[in-house]
Amino acid sequence: MSATSTAVTSNDLAEKQLVTVRIHQQLLGIPVLDVREILREQKITKIPLAPGGIAGTLNLRGRIVTVVDVRHRLELPPRDTSTLCTFVMVEHKGELYSLIVDSVGDILNASTESIQDTPPNLAANWRKVSAGVIQLEKELLIILDPKALFVFD
Repeated sequence: MSATSTAVTSNDLAEKQLVTVRIHQQLLGIPVLDVREILREQKITKIPLAPGGIAGTLNLRGRIVTVVDVRHRLELPPRDTSTLCTFVMVEHKGELYSLIVDSVGDILNASTESIQDTPPNLAANWRKVSAGVIQLEKELLIILDPKALFVFD
């Protein structure tokens, strides 16, 4: 292995890239490697008798994608339907899922040293989907574990 490829590998371990999103004014980060695509407002088809948190499905270039209402999964108030939302596509066990978020921000390059364990005093609804937190200058970023959103009781 060349020195160049070793440096890239070491750099990858020292830094984590996160797509920043907002849900109910809370800043979250989704690992870039989990994100497949970001889409604007889409037509959602409701699914009768779907578990709470499943908003329905959407058709993405002929592929049926399950849409997860992240606000519902986090026990937050429903979003104002008069405002546009964004869909973050993630893959889990070979299936595509679309996470409804209020907005998408930038890519954050976070050093592994800046990532802290999820604090025990974080509300339980946030704690169950958190893979850690980063204290930014003006707010707390919660690192979202998208797979935790797909656990339905």
